Amino acid sequence: MKKLFLGLAIAGNLFVNAQESTNTQEKNKPSSPITFGVKAGFNASMYNSVSDNYGVDNNEKLKPGFNAGIFVHIPVAEKFSIQPELLFSQLGSKTKERYRHYSNGYGFVSDVDYKSNLNYLVLPVMVQYNILPQLYVEAGPEFGLLLGGRIKGDQKSTEISGNNSFSYADHFSNKIEKDFYHTFNFGVGIGAGYYFTQNLAATARFTAGLTGIYKNSQSDNKVRNNAFQIGLAYQFR
Repeated sequence: MKKLFLGLAIAGNLFVNAQESTNTQEKNKPSSPITFGVKAGFNASMYNSVSDNYGVDNNEKLKPGFNAGIFVHIPVAEKFSIQPELLFSQLGSKTKERYRHYSNGYGFVSDVDYKSNLNYLVLPVMVQYNILPQLYVEAGPEFGLLLGGRIKGDQKSTEISGNNSFSYADHFSNKIEKDFYHTFNFGVGIGAGYYFTQNLAATARFTAGLTGIYKNSQSDNKVRNNAFQIGLAYQFR
């Protein structure tokens, strides 16, 4: 939580500095004032690959979700601007997990297909550069606060004993245990946008997580959030 407040403080400091700059440097003041807007879009998220551990093979696939929220656009130079955002964002992954064990005539195989839905309140702070008046590229950090989530899927298991085998299946849908997850999430995003009109833009962004999701990860490779986002932004002018 302290790290999220630090992110908010950074965004606030950038806002104040940008506002002072636009008030005191009239000769270099951009033609566009500070503006506000709303945005929403589609998320395609996936955990990074995890190495094989204890006989478990993981196969991660893209999971659909959405993002929505508000932003403030702050010009700081002729072609540069800063855009803090406050978004609700659905992250997570689709996972196919296979566990196998066989010893002394006894075997056990488990196949689990499940979807992890993690809900975050995120604060991206993007630095944008206008290649053209309508086209910009952007990059910057993203601070996230885990609100909760749910894991649901299907499990098929087979027990083998000598020449006999027994199979069974189960469906599950459970809220995540937040005690096992890091509340704070940090990543870096890069993207671009194009304004079709003075107010309406199409946006695209990729965010790579830099902090692990789980508190006690047994893997040398920490599980991190990755997401590709496309959507629309509407800026009030």
